[in-house]
Amino acid sequence: MLQPVEIVQPVQDDVYTPIIAQYFRIDTTEWGDSKNKFLVRYLGQLYSQDSAQAYDQIAKTLRPEYVTPFFRLEENRQVIQLMKGIIQPKPSRNWGNILFFFLTVISVTFTGAYFFANSDLPSNIPGLFNFMLSGLPFAVSLLAILLCHEFGHYLAGRYHKTAVTLPFFIPFPLSLFGTLGAFIQLKEPPRNRRILLDIGIAGPLAGLLVAIPVLLYGLYISPVVRLPIALPLGQVFEGNSLLYLLLKFIAKGQLFPQPITYAGMNPVIYWIRYFFTGTPLPAGGSYLELSPIAWAGWAGMLVTALNLIPAGQLDGGHVMYVLLGKRTAKLLPFILLGLVLLGFSWHGWWIWAALIFLFGRYHAEPLDQITPLDPKRRALAVLGVLVFILVFIPVPLM
Repeated sequence: MLQPVEIVQPVQDDVYTPIIAQYFRIDTTEWGDSKNKFLVRYLGQLYSQDSAQAYDQIAKTLRPEYVTPFFRLEENRQVIQLMKGIIQPKPSRNWGNILFFFLTVISVTFTGAYFFANSDLPSNIPGLFNFMLSGLPFAVSLLAILLCHEFGHYLAGRYHKTAVTLPFFIPFPLSLFGTLGAFIQLKEPPRNRRILLDIGIAGPLAGLLVAIPVLLYGLYISPVVRLPIALPLGQVFEGNSLLYLLLKFIAKGQLFPQPITYAGMNPVIYWIRYFFTGTPLPAGGSYLELSPIAWAGWAGMLVTALNLIPAGQLDGGHVMYVLLGKRTAKLLPFILLGLVLLGFSWHGWWIWAALIFLFGRYHAEPLDQITPLDPKRRALAVLGVLVFILVFIPVPLM
């Protein structure tokens, strides 16, 4: 890891300035001391338009000196700051990732069997085996989505030679999904915004590419049922996103849950109200009774939506940071306000608001913040924002 320096004064055998001067027009040089904790800062302008290549060349040249460069923009001025030390990611202990994945497979399979099997808990080994087999359609579908999501991040990191951990899965037995999802960690800062975007957006897009066909097939085999006028205690309805409503329409030719009557209300107004509040519950109307595969696909879409919330070190936070940089902080109050308001329809948003309030101000800052997004990646970042709008579920459960 980078180590702070005590006092550095310009000396005759300065090896840093000649290296920087090859790539950077130096207007001002500031030497570090025990207060500001850097070796030296150079203010000026890069000679080359290819700042990403310039960073790689400078970093490679300084590595034998045990020094790491940081490219920064300060009031539209380019800054190269040198810090003593190099980032050396620690080796991973993969046995923990493998163990928790195995536990998550058991947890998710048991959850699928518990909620969808038409039998009581077995009292013998053969019965338990058959019971667990009945949970496989749900488990395989959900874990396929989660695995593709996490390995999207992982493979993008490996492609860009950025050290990341293997996915870490979190089992959560007897919950609605049997897991709290999974995550990977960056073991070192990405070199620039382009790489941060690629790693951040690869997970949601890869997971969604699996979730959509899984969900479409699951919806196709899900039966349409008529709900009683008096809904049973404990009846749970899944929330809607724009994409989820569209997929239900594609699979079944109409929107669900379909109310028994609109009671004179304009249908568009009805669906807008139901979309954002989950009320009124469609007692007596028609409802799509989700198959295990459809439930897994919906859960995968919910995971994608939660990860794309544009805050902190969530995938959506990475996308917004590469688009707006430090201006991303100005969005945080609006995100928190939106979650607090949605919390009156689903109280879980208040927990998310608290977590984002505590951790949403911290972002994965690249080593090189001068290199901008290229046009293709800017379009990709905008796509990430559009995907969030399409998959966000204002009221996940009712």
